[in-house]
Amino acid sequence: MHPENLPRITQATALFLDFDGTLVALASQPELVEVPLGLTNTLAALYRQTNGALALVSGRALFDLDGFLAPLLLPASGEHGAQRRTAGGLLVSAPPVDLQQVLQAAEGLTYIHPGLKLERKNLVLSLHYRHAPELENLCLQVMREAVERSAGIELMQGKFVIDLKPSGFSKGTAIEAFMNEEPFAGRIPIFAGDDVTDEAGFEQVQRMGGNAIKVGPGPTLAQHRCVSVTQLTEWLQLASTFLPKTGSPGLSA
Repeated sequence: MHPENLPRITQATALFLDFDGTLVALASQPELVEVPLGLTNTLAALYRQTNGALALVSGRALFDLDGFLAPLLLPASGEHGAQRRTAGGLLVSAPPVDLQQVLQAAEGLTYIHPGLKLERKNLVLSLHYRHAPELENLCLQVMREAVERSAGIELMQGKFVIDLKPSGFSKGTAIEAFMNEEPFAGRIPIFAGDDVTDEAGFEQVQRMGGNAIKVGPGPTLAQHRCVSVTQLTEWLQLASTFLPKTGSPGLSA
């Protein structure tokens, strides 16, 4: 599949992009991902050409996203919808939940099994088992039991990671919230992502008459697919080259 087989980005598009596995290749540790050369410039161009209707929709903390794409500061949702920065720069967060039970369970696992990595975000805990995939079932069992003892928390499994997050929030709820605000409102949404955690976003944009793009292999609700991060970024770069230039809100740089 070539980039031209993917949906067309126009000035009427609301563009939503996952980060890991979509804009950047997955790495052995979350902090080791490498941002492709030129990606920041491509995103900045698309932001201007869509009049600011471009947002990142990620499981990462917003601080991490900003660090990787500095000096670019885009509208963004982090921590699977639990935090969101609007186009106007307003930070919207889910109500805090008591993570003590799941934190204790995750810390117990990482103490016994050094191959596991616990990542603490603002409202979400992420237990990574990429370096100990044989522990997947144990991690799921222990963390599910901890979630059962906790109120307002749900478990979400991704690629070699278990996320413990506030209930009722997802990439789909984040996209829905953006689409109810300017400059996204009234546009046709496109969302690209690579993981099972992106399926809620795929479902949301297709429900709104938009297009979903699955990056890489695996079953999906998305009606479009591209094979790799490289192909996805080529598609974005081509769109930024051929979209007409427009006036737009200011871009932090």
